Amino acid sequence: MKLQRKGTRHSHRGVIGVESAIVMIAFVIVAAALAFVVLNMGFTTSQKAKTVTLAGLEEATSAMKIAGSITAVGCINVNSGCGVVQKINATTIPLKISESGNSVNFASDVVSISYITKSIQYNNIYAGAITSEIFRQSVLAFRQADLETDSSFDAFNEANPVNGTTPNETSAFVYWAKRLNANQVLDMGEHAVLAVAFAENDRPQSQDRINLEIMISSGATMTISRDIPSITHEVLDLG
Repeated sequence: MKLQRKGTRHSHRGVIGVESAIVMIAFVIVAAALAFVVLNMGFTTSQKAKTVTLAGLEEATSAMKIAGSITAVGCINVNSGCGVVQKINATTIPLKISESGNSVNFASDVVSISYITKSIQYNNIYAGAITSEIFRQSVLAFRQADLETDSSFDAFNEANPVNGTTPNETSAFVYWAKRLNANQVLDMGEHAVLAVAFAENDRPQSQDRINLEIMISSGATMTISRDIPSITHEVLDLG
């Protein structure tokens, strides 16, 4: 028989304290796990939001910009293919990559160029890119367009708008004035030129407004609008 000293009693305080500590530790572990899940989901959501924002910004930002003056080939007399009314045979637009833009692939299957006036709307006049060499003069580039074997350049057969012969249909192509390689991609540091030749009945006259929309695989559509001034010279600066 175990004797208990008078004035003493059994105590369970230690056991209760241990149980409370175990429960508290369990709560802390569960709370930490939940906090990790919440933080992880927050980081994932933030990353997705950042990706969507950057993608939207890329689509809203134009990858290219005009790199100089837009010029036009004026048709001012019979020798250049005009009668009484002076017209524009062609126009050339210098292009380069903008500071925040990415390289642009000018392959015909990923680029579309629309031509719009008050009386004309062509959804795609783009024939393709000429990469055989660089050209310092548009007359040489148009001559090469006549020599291209791809059927998309058939409109330029025996046509050179700089010399007064217009293409069978209004068409456009891209050539390089400065390049770092021989592909169809316009990279930072390169200069390309969009050349547009107008068919005889599509040629704009003085006071007409021409609109071109360049739609590329990524980035915002580039819109170019110009008003045709009085056509008094064979080379006109459209600004």
